[in-house]
Amino acid sequence: MNFRIFLSTIALTLMLFTVAAFAADSSSAQSSTPQATTANGYQPKWWKEGIVYQVYPRSFKDSNGDGIGDLKGITSKLDYIQGIGVNVIWLSPHYDSPNADNGYDIRDYRKVMAEFGTMADFDELLKGVKQRHMRLILDLVVNHSSDEHAWFAESRKSKDNPYRDYYIWRPAKDGHEPNNWVSFFSGPAWKLDPATNEYYLHLFAEKQPDLNWDNRRVRAEVYDLMKFWLDKGVDGFRMDVIPFISKREGLPDLPPDYRMRPHYFYAMGPHLHEYLQEMNREVLSKYDLMTVGEAFGVTLDQTPTLVDERRNELNMIFNFDVVRLNRDGRQWRDSTLPEMKAIYTTQNKALDVHSWNTIFLSNHDNPRVVSTFGDDSPAFRVPSAKLLATMLLTLKGTPFIYQGDELGMTNYPFTRIEQFDDIEVKNGWKADVLTGKVKAGDYIANLRKTSRDHSRTPMQWDSSPQAGFSTAAQPWLAVNPNYKDINASQELGDPNSIYSYFSKMSRFREKTPALVYGDYEDLDPENAKIFAYTRTLGKDKYLVVLNFSKDAVAYNLPGGLKAGALQISNLATGEEETPVLNLKGWEARVYKQ
Repeated sequence: MNFRIFLSTIALTLMLFTVAAFAADSSSAQSSTPQATTANGYQPKWWKEGIVYQVYPRSFKDSNGDGIGDLKGITSKLDYIQGIGVNVIWLSPHYDSPNADNGYDIRDYRKVMAEFGTMADFDELLKGVKQRHMRLILDLVVNHSSDEHAWFAESRKSKDNPYRDYYIWRPAKDGHEPNNWVSFFSGPAWKLDPATNEYYLHLFAEKQPDLNWDNRRVRAEVYDLMKFWLDKGVDGFRMDVIPFISKREGLPDLPPDYRMRPHYFYAMGPHLHEYLQEMNREVLSKYDLMTVGEAFGVTLDQTPTLVDERRNELNMIFNFDVVRLNRDGRQWRDSTLPEMKAIYTTQNKALDVHSWNTIFLSNHDNPRVVSTFGDDSPAFRVPSAKLLATMLLTLKGTPFIYQGDELGMTNYPFTRIEQFDDIEVKNGWKADVLTGKVKAGDYIANLRKTSRDHSRTPMQWDSSPQAGFSTAAQPWLAVNPNYKDINASQELGDPNSIYSYFSKMSRFREKTPALVYGDYEDLDPENAKIFAYTRTLGKDKYLVVLNFSKDAVAYNLPGGLKAGALQISNLATGEEETPVLNLKGWEARVYKQ
């Protein structure tokens, strides 16, 4: 890895010397600070060139046999993570929590969850990451806390408690909730607290009361806890539902048009930019870090207002248009390839050299990528997983990989409600099935495609009991029964495995600046099976051709274009310099033109 980093450094240095001739007006890409060489108009940053790997601690690796993944387990697998070719690890919440929402309900922001280990274990993990020349970013969950946090325990004691204004409390309105806001986890977004006979706001679970960001003391507390972790040496934050921190003034009722999409009403409140810019002044600007916001409810038009580097707010956000393409609310819908391609083209046009994109197809809140966007049948699981890896690592933006994607892990074959752990699923069952609104069979059938628990099943390390995840007789969530056929041990020894292909693609991206900073163009937007696009940086031009179907396709490149020299493919092929490509099912190729 050290040799790879050395080569990457040389490549980036050479690129910075050569791009000046074709870089877009560098003076307009900078503020009044001293000018730096740009790459195609972009300011080079480590987080633009990085590849991020998300670790969900509870499901990654159990080191002590209690059935729950932990920090020592992650540390023991750092070489495995490094081998994928990633250089940034995003650690999902590891803080002290009662786990109403698997760690996204935080009881103590400066303490490690007991099931995950100790602060010494965290320090050892961070040390191991740094030794391998990788970086570590943490989840920042500050729209809400746990109702067991000391702040909330004080807040609910009385109306005149000093911590009362740390949260959002309101009296009843006509004997009911203060407004008609709904929770993302079913039911009203308000909970009546008997101690003071007032309601508190919770956009998520009842045990996740929303913090009151209009209180400057709350903001100061958040900035202090951010500094605590940054001073330990972490390299940034993924910011959970960050667009929700500023609530609409007066907390007006949710209009009828937003009942099925409340996230667009809750997001982008009146003081959001003010608070993010304050966060930047007080904390972010003082460190060399990366920030990425979970921007549920943020439109593409609004995106530059959050990530334009001249605004000093966030580096990047997650736009959910692609990852939620197969959803109509909570229901599954079949989407088309042209729909996906149109989103990437629209993103490319909306974000100029001052704004940076993210590329992701999965995370802890979404089903498995190969089951959603690929083909998880035995015949096509491997090639389609490799094709998706090719796309992730050649599109324009920082790529994010979720644990298990590098193995081609698939959705779990759920059949009963008792098999699920997710609070969203359990609350939805009570609200929809037990009330007779939805048939139980239909509810489960939809979850087999959409549930968050698909991505949370334990990592499949080998073919031993519980897939080598744990020595416990029963892990916290059941292991996918296909673990004997899909596991890391098997793939590490196979040069043709999905894991090996991820590593190969990562190295290819690392040494190819055009795949980071190059222009993007979709060559055939309406094609229902083929995704063909170019990435161009000066004289360097790469063609990516992806067959998003199980059918063999004789593909004519638009305008008689010749493919060029083949650089990488997920299937063995010798074709070069031809306008007609004979593609196998789920075949992916990258050419240099």
